[in-house]
Amino acid sequence: MRPPLLSHKRVMRAFTRAGFHVIRQGKHISMWNGETMIIIPRSDPVDPWTLKGIIRDAGLTIEEFIDLV
Repeated sequence: MRPPLLSHKRVMRAFTRAGFHVIRQGKHISMWNGETMIIIPRSDPVDPWTLKGIIRDAGLTIEEFIDLV
């Protein structure tokens, strides 16, 4: 399954619902949940291939991520 085309703001909001919080912002957004750090590029839309890797690194499935969006 392929992740949807989303802006970096919607991706950030979905990961916030998953328990992550922003620790640093610049050209990329760093988010942390206490044990895992993910990096979200500031691009609209976020490339689906990149987003798939971020979702995997966060320990979620694409279906779980879509439920958070």
